[in-house]
Amino acid sequence: MTLRKTPTPPMGWNSWDSYGTTVTEEEVLANAAFMAEHLLPHGWDTVVVDIDWADPTARSHGYNDAAPLVIDEFGRVQPDPVRFPSSAGGRGFAPLAARVHELGLKFGIHIMRGIPRLAVERDLPVQGAEATAAAIADSANVCEWNPHYLGLDHSKPGAAAYYRSIADQYALWGVDFIKADDLLWSYQAAEIEALSTAIETAPRAIALSLSPGRDLSAAHLEHLRQHATMWRICDDLWDRWDDVEANFARLARWAPLAGPEGWPDADMLPLGRIGIRAERGEPREGALTLAERRSLVTLWVMARSPLMIGGDLPTSAPETIALFTNDDVLEVLRESTGNRELLRERDLVVWAAERGETRWVAVFNTADQPREVPFDTRSLGLGPAPAGVVDVWDAASVAVEAVHEQSDAARGVAPGSSVVRLTLEPHGCVLLRA
Repeated sequence: MTLRKTPTPPMGWNSWDSYGTTVTEEEVLANAAFMAEHLLPHGWDTVVVDIDWADPTARSHGYNDAAPLVIDEFGRVQPDPVRFPSSAGGRGFAPLAARVHELGLKFGIHIMRGIPRLAVERDLPVQGAEATAAAIADSANVCEWNPHYLGLDHSKPGAAAYYRSIADQYALWGVDFIKADDLLWSYQAAEIEALSTAIETAPRAIALSLSPGRDLSAAHLEHLRQHATMWRICDDLWDRWDDVEANFARLARWAPLAGPEGWPDADMLPLGRIGIRAERGEPREGALTLAERRSLVTLWVMARSPLMIGGDLPTSAPETIALFTNDDVLEVLRESTGNRELLRERDLVVWAAERGETRWVAVFNTADQPREVPFDTRSLGLGPAPAGVVDVWDAASVAVEAVHEQSDAARGVAPGSSVVRLTLEPHGCVLLRA
């Protein structure tokens, strides 16, 4: 088959922010059902089971040393049959994937690079190769934060065979999307290439998402485009404004490089009911204010980042769900080009994008205080006299005033242009279309 590329950024739900390592089949299906009913008509179509689905002892707030991962005779992790009862009898994720597909959705899983320590300790054979797990493991290249895996030594032929064996298994299960972790920090070029190649030869088209993205340099761009569908550009992002604000600079660097050849990923949306049994924090409706949530979604959309919701959908507040169903906002994600930062001065950030004659402009206030700001429409990329300017989030017309003389009433706007006066909440934004 082929590594699946996507014409627009992927959109879906991921279990990490709500359930950490502990999500169950019942919870996955509840979120899938909600997505199919409420979000699929708006383009959300992927459900992802995040990390440690093979650990019967999984818990919130961390990982277990020496976890008794469920593995098969070839050292490949299998779903814990207690949390995922449909996987019993060696069926793996095939029954769960089939139920997700019946809802009209795609099914995804998280994996770690490398091979389970348990497979190495038992020196299990590698399917499709005359090698064993101990012969292909690389104990000098180990994940710094997850204790369950060793790296692979890609000078050994059996290493490629191991990745082929897991990719083939995932394809037979019906997996559409793989989030592969511990590949970007540090940058694991050989592991990325081997995993990508294995997916290319698997009997199903699968999208590949790479993580975690800390300190990721754009020097890797062409390699990433060649070997992935999307890639993280930051570490894990949580419901703190500092996390969101830090991504303004990263997305300004990466957004002009986004496109169907590969999507820079600003991480999941920590919005809605999160922390239920997660790595970080206790159960809560995400701590960002409504203005901050709107700014987060607007920035991700303007930068054309993939959108993966982290909140438990059935128990999230209606005002949060409403952020995911505004088709006029999501149109920017799907249809815009030329996405870029125009301005960053003090506490104001301006982004722009277009499609044909349509122009979108997002103005963000990163300050802790509200702002009322007059903007020269030319500085927003809208020209000297734009007609029909609309606040996209609120579907409301925005007044445009012609300026005939220099004055404090339209400070910074020269005669012959126009002014729009924007009211911005703390950490808030306005998204305009003209």
